[in-house]
Amino acid sequence: MTLLMALTIALVGGEIHTMDGAPMTQGTILIKNGQILAVGQDLVIPADADVVQLDGAIVTPGLIDAWTQLGLVEISGVDASNDTRSGLGDLSAFHRVVDSFNADSSLIPIQRVHGVTTVLVAPSGGLVSGAAAVFDLGGPVPISPDVGLVVGLGGQRDGSRGSRFWRLRALFEEALNYGKNKMLFERNQYRNLFASRLNLEAVLPVAQGKKRLFVRVNRRADIRAVVDWAVLNQIKLVLVGAREAWLEAARIAEAGASVILDPTANAPSNFDSIQSRADAAKLLLDAGVPVAISTFSAHNVRKLRQWAGNAVRVGLTQRQALEAITRRPSEILGLDGHGLLRKGAVANFVVWSGDPLEFESTVKAVYIRGVHQTKLHRQRVLFERYRKLNPSSSHNGSEDAQP
Repeated sequence: MTLLMALTIALVGGEIHTMDGAPMTQGTILIKNGQILAVGQDLVIPADADVVQLDGAIVTPGLIDAWTQLGLVEISGVDASNDTRSGLGDLSAFHRVVDSFNADSSLIPIQRVHGVTTVLVAPSGGLVSGAAAVFDLGGPVPISPDVGLVVGLGGQRDGSRGSRFWRLRALFEEALNYGKNKMLFERNQYRNLFASRLNLEAVLPVAQGKKRLFVRVNRRADIRAVVDWAVLNQIKLVLVGAREAWLEAARIAEAGASVILDPTANAPSNFDSIQSRADAAKLLLDAGVPVAISTFSAHNVRKLRQWAGNAVRVGLTQRQALEAITRRPSEILGLDGHGLLRKGAVANFVVWSGDPLEFESTVKAVYIRGVHQTKLHRQRVLFERYRKLNPSSSHNGSEDAQP
């Protein structure tokens, strides 16, 4: 705990959107030790509190992007700065993005200053990509170093989608068998398994229903198949991308599965997403499916609220869209104390000049675990450096050089 976290801070006179009830005007938030002490109107403010006047500004929980590669990639075209894939084959369940996450990435402050306080960081590639992790953007320590296993289904360049799904089912069956016969396996007294011990160890808690399974999938037939398989095997399923999930909304809701989607992915991009539509989030929510909105990005995570605003354009209410980037991803990812403003919650919140889903609104302040975050980032530094240039000088610094 830092000295700043130990201070009692009172933010007074704001329009507080707690995501746990109706918004309150002239509200106050008391925070200390990285947590919210109280939220309400007419609160008694401790004498030693540092008081911040909000002057009617809107306050929301910090935004949560439920599917990013932030901290794994700096420049997409430079291999040495791209750690999204394990590089160790199609089965990489043992791969953990937490081991590659760069908390000093120049991209992080840029996303943070736009109100994003928490992200899931996901691996990519192969049938089984590895374990995703969740980070607050105020430090290097993960909230969850292993929030669940990431796999990818659907059409492939080589082989059928059916054979890919068969390998996934076989892997989970092998992991359960391995879990029941570990001693025999270690003594080399058990039959050969097609996956390595490291892969089986990583898959086992997911196959046992103890951890989430994130499945990147888009086609309706694949979604239907994986949902039925997850129900049969009591797997905690989260569908990612899920462009045609709206067609199976009732089945997904009945299965208790969740969906992470991009509302701007509203047109076919391949043969797995022929039936994409802009209002998929609304159709899923209307059926009772928990939905989180994501940018599916690293460099453009900052546009998360804009993506939510696009969902409002095609049917979501303002409240539903704001929940889809705060409370809902917190619930889907099992982030205790995130996505809400209430007593005992983590003090991650954003102060806005206006409606956060309006493009013209700006971020006035970002707090992560009770600490006011700096607005300094690479783009701002470059802007300030070059906003005023000496017109008499050329790019090479010679005053008498020709332009």
